[in-house]
Amino acid sequence: MTRLFGTDGVRGQANGQLTAGLALDLSVAAARVLVSQGGYDGARPLAVVGRDTRISGQFLEHAVVAGLASAGMDVIRLRVVPTPGVAYLTDVLGADLGVVISASHNPMPDNGIKFLGRGGVKLDDALELAIEERIGQEWERPVGGDVGRVTPYATPVEEYVGHLRRTTGSLAGLTVVLDCAHGAASEAGPLALRAAGATVIAINASPDGLNINDGCGSTHLDPLRRAVLEHGADAGFALDGDADRCLAVVDGDQILAVLALALRDAGRLVDDTVVSTVMSNLGFTKAMRAAGITVRQTAVGDRYVLEEMHAGGYTLGGEQSGHVIMSEYATTGDGILTALQVLQRMASTGSRLADLAGVVTRLPQVLVNVPDVDRARTDDVELLAAVAEEEALLGDSGRVLLRPSGTEPLVRVMVEAPTLAGAQAAADRLATVVKARLALG
Repeated sequence: MTRLFGTDGVRGQANGQLTAGLALDLSVAAARVLVSQGGYDGARPLAVVGRDTRISGQFLEHAVVAGLASAGMDVIRLRVVPTPGVAYLTDVLGADLGVVISASHNPMPDNGIKFLGRGGVKLDDALELAIEERIGQEWERPVGGDVGRVTPYATPVEEYVGHLRRTTGSLAGLTVVLDCAHGAASEAGPLALRAAGATVIAINASPDGLNINDGCGSTHLDPLRRAVLEHGADAGFALDGDADRCLAVVDGDQILAVLALALRDAGRLVDDTVVSTVMSNLGFTKAMRAAGITVRQTAVGDRYVLEEMHAGGYTLGGEQSGHVIMSEYATTGDGILTALQVLQRMASTGSRLADLAGVVTRLPQVLVNVPDVDRARTDDVELLAAVAEEEALLGDSGRVLLRPSGTEPLVRVMVEAPTLAGAQAAADRLATVVKARLALG
């Protein structure tokens, strides 16, 4: 059976793969799994539910709330709030379950459902599998006074913004452009930066349910670049639809480097170590090594970054895509928090963002997707020999990475080299070998 849960919850086209019926069934199953774990001393367990601005989030929210309450959970409706805001309030309100209805940076027709456990942390694979196994099973429904109560929450954005404000000092004197992607941070993002004293030019902050991520936000940086130049801003940041990631005119690796150096200088970078994924640019690794900072790499996906951070007690991790996790303040990636902390570094050093980010000299990186191949056979002897040959040619000046897709018959070939032409040539040569050796049929 194909698993419902991917690396970041259950996603699909709203009212296509992801129906109200599936949302209800998932929520019932999640509630039943949590209730079966016990520890409630006769009280009903509590869930909080938040969503981004997609119009489909309205009917999916009602389905999720109905499923949870019908299974005996009390539910607090947060309405529109960023994913890290849901995580924060799951923890602060002592909830047993947090639910985020969002498809992050995906286009508007998509949506998703993500569950968070106590403390606002992502569920592990075993719990997600247990939820899938409960779907469609017969169960004894609570009746009468045993069903859950549903309550709207009055101040989710204000409380989340208050938390963000407490993480930083004054940003007075800095002018910032913030691209809110017409998403969940359209209210919270500008409020948080203004509360810290920055002058904020908010763009793409007028959600209508249909325009989330539409030509804006972290996947479309041109509007941000234009606005920064137009207003002569000190910095610009682009969030995605649920605001758990942040990019600037500099990329996620450079943002991670800026924050790693800031935490190291403050004595708050545990073991002088930062966690990143295998997709981080070699230039980032070299810059960190030169600064005396160890880089621990994981598979792609913020859940794997989080697992490594928890295992080692590390305080900073992230992805090239802009997910940055600062465990002192958050249990998940938080784009607004990231922007605040980068601005704090600018304020404390008096440096421009471009100068701070200049510590990382990015190597040209080329990614080639090879479709219609057997992704389970990347250990093919001749393919491995071809990879070794390219690695020998690159030496310490570049690297090669083969990444089988987790869901499609596809292998990704990534090459970094001193020149773009060199990286492209090596990637194309390897892609040809992948196609020849792993072709289906």
